[in-house]
Amino acid sequence: MSIVTRPLARRVLPFAVASLLAALPAAAQGAAQHVAMGDSLHAAMNPAAALKHYEAALAADPKNYDALTKASRDAVDVGEFEGNKDTRSALFATGERYARQAIAVDPQGAEGHFQLARALGRRALTLGPRDRVKYATEVRANALDALKADPKHAGALHVMGMWNAEVMRLNGPTRWIAKYILGGQVFDSASWGNAVRYMEQAVAIEPTRITHHIDLAEIYRDTDNKARAREEFQKVLSLPATDYNDRFYKERAQTEIGRGE
Repeated sequence: MSIVTRPLARRVLPFAVASLLAALPAAAQGAAQHVAMGDSLHAAMNPAAALKHYEAALAADPKNYDALTKASRDAVDVGEFEGNKDTRSALFATGERYARQAIAVDPQGAEGHFQLARALGRRALTLGPRDRVKYATEVRANALDALKADPKHAGALHVMGMWNAEVMRLNGPTRWIAKYILGGQVFDSASWGNAVRYMEQAVAIEPTRITHHIDLAEIYRDTDNKARAREEFQKVLSLPATDYNDRFYKERAQTEIGRGE
């Protein structure tokens, strides 16, 4: 270092060190700000923009449980009706990764287990019937872990309702393969009665969430309870949209009503 630059270094280096020290608490503060901005964008039904803020929060604080679970949620939200198969798969994989990281941060937290069950469940629904069963055991286990932590977690109750419904929607040979070849003995616990019971509990806890009503309607439809199914489809149409994908659920409900369900 030259004599000319040495005085400059004496002035710059302490400033740089002080700036780095000041940035340590600021990083956590920055993470909180990004989570808050993500929350505002999520409430405005813009999960793609919200996801970017949650990821920015994680860049500042990689173990931020709140940011991890919300990043998982919004990645799956964006992926659910994504038309491009590869993009959809990548979003579901992103949701799964963030949920697993959340569980690593807090193994007892309900939200991490719920978001993992949800991400895996959404991914499974994009696959063929036989491939779906590979995910079924882990989806169920994480939903039940979420319910152990929070017995009134509406999302986890919803997942359990859908788990029972999707198992019952498999044809007989596929269920037999799942049980006897893939070792899915838990499939024996599935029933339409359980599907209805879990989903009705989710509706009771969050009566204004459209996602609960649309899936309950389709369970009623598939159990030949047409009157209750129509009530739930009508409820979907009457409720205000509060989540990003609600507009798609309303379209689905309108289609079902048009078919005379």
